Amino acid sequence: MAIPDLTNYLIFARVVAAGSVSAGARELNMPKSTVSRRLTELEEQQGVRLLHRSTRGLKLTDIGQAFLVHCETMVAAAEAAQQVTQMVQETPRGDIHVSSPYAISQSMLVNLLPEFMSLYPEVRINLMVTNRPVNLIDEGIDVALRVRPFIEDSSLIARPLADAPGTLYRSPNRGDVAKITKPLRHPLDLVNFPHLSLHYTSGRYRYDMTSQHGEKLTVSFRPRLITDDMIVLREAAIDGLGIVSLPSYLGKQAVEDGLLERVLPDWSLPMGIMHMVYPYRRGLLPAVRVFIDFLAERLPATAQRSLNTI
Repeated sequence: MAIPDLTNYLIFARVVAAGSVSAGARELNMPKSTVSRRLTELEEQQGVRLLHRSTRGLKLTDIGQAFLVHCETMVAAAEAAQQVTQMVQETPRGDIHVSSPYAISQSMLVNLLPEFMSLYPEVRINLMVTNRPVNLIDEGIDVALRVRPFIEDSSLIARPLADAPGTLYRSPNRGDVAKITKPLRHPLDLVNFPHLSLHYTSGRYRYDMTSQHGEKLTVSFRPRLITDDMIVLREAAIDGLGIVSLPSYLGKQAVEDGLLERVLPDWSLPMGIMHMVYPYRRGLLPAVRVFIDFLAERLPATAQRSLNTI
């Protein structure tokens, strides 16, 4: 069996990823006529039609879909092989695409990112701040930070960094909360107070609480303020607009400053875990690898300092 021209496999994968022959030719820095001829050669070598070309773009045939999977694997393996030598001699450089929730970005990354970028001045960071669980592959994310009890997608590499316990807080002396004279000694007393919350797509707002003795209780509520921004929630709680559940690293300083107080400290909310997630372990670009190592070293200590509640 003749050795196939692997260049045609790469061209096929790049053209499909680009969406058209013209776009693929630009990315490959090759004449469009050469790319088109190479694709024709590939189909002739395989003896089947791999894709349909028209003025509206490309459409893979069924066999083309299956063929593409193996081409992409081959291209990734070739790039990984090249990186083996590059990683020992190349200064980390290029773009890193990162996703992080608002709270972690505003309380931790705000200090860590400048430090990292001063260590690696040739690295550029594109930070997407969102509370939704992004699709790393589809959205081109290299590293994502998430707070979850566990990571649902088993295809991802997930490194636990730190516990992220939630805590109920309220203002001790401001706003509508301070005007309510009813006692707050038990979770069922929460129904007498206004509440603030993150947005949940389920539309169900509740506290799942566990006592020190193992008693479990669920309290439903209707928030008066809903937002994806935990900093907004914290400031609204400080102004006395309602009771709020926050990660301890966001409420600690406000408690120390007398702006917030813990609510029902003998009851706990479900424990979250801060994870660093990335799509694969092998073949990481040098810039992504050093960024992962930096966060793995620095984030747990940064989080732990914030998680020590008073």
